Amino acid sequence: MKFSANLGFLWTDLLLPDAIRAAKAAGFDAVECHWPYDVAAAEVSKALVETSFKMLGLNTRRGDVTAGDNGLSAIPGREAEARAAIDEAIDYAIAIGAANIHVMAGFSAGKQAQASFAKNLRYACQKAAPHGITILIEPLNKYDAPGYFLTTTDQAIGVINAVGLTNLKLMFDCYHVQLMEGDLTHRIEKLLPHIGHIQFASVPDRGAPDHGEINYAHLFGVIAGLGYDAPAGAEYKPYGSTDQSLGWMQKWREST
Repeated sequence: MKFSANLGFLWTDLLLPDAIRAAKAAGFDAVECHWPYDVAAAEVSKALVETSFKMLGLNTRRGDVTAGDNGLSAIPGREAEARAAIDEAIDYAIAIGAANIHVMAGFSAGKQAQASFAKNLRYACQKAAPHGITILIEPLNKYDAPGYFLTTTDQAIGVINAVGLTNLKLMFDCYHVQLMEGDLTHRIEKLLPHIGHIQFASVPDRGAPDHGEINYAHLFGVIAGLGYDAPAGAEYKPYGSTDQSLGWMQKWREST
């Protein structure tokens, strides 16, 4: 089992290039991030080359965060903003060699929202495909993101099927899925052909994966046993220094 450090949660006290270097020193296999746009792509690329790391993914901008936005692509009437965010994310991903882009849906509901999301995702997939970039969609739980358009894996698979393009995949975040649906082992087994990336954190506190209601020692074994060999993303709140939170990774590697 390989692991990616999500630098939207880990080493947030460091500038992104230095966080990449910290993840390398800590023994991760790759990195991913949320919104890197305030950092020059050249500086990120330099750190990735130094560490021989791949940036697994980044997110489209959320929109006007001060007004409560958390994504734009499923909001009717904001197609121009959504596509500008998609264009920006693709350009940045190309510049740093990122493999995936999470297109954020936003707060919305209903048939018009679904139609807007599908159209914007089709646009994103078609523009990303020539560069070998996969577009990801991620269900978020109703407790952390009440009103978010995409909340379950079944809904996400419906969207993927409606768009019908091979470079649209599911971001399976174990934390969100456990809170909304549970049954992680069977869901991962069933959905593996649609999964483009896996993330994890403890439930319910979103801390390191060494406590709470998910047995990650078991789940990591299931994931590895299914032949999933891409790094899974550690997207958790360290509740202290990131370096002090990494005992879970050492224990897993010592046991395998």
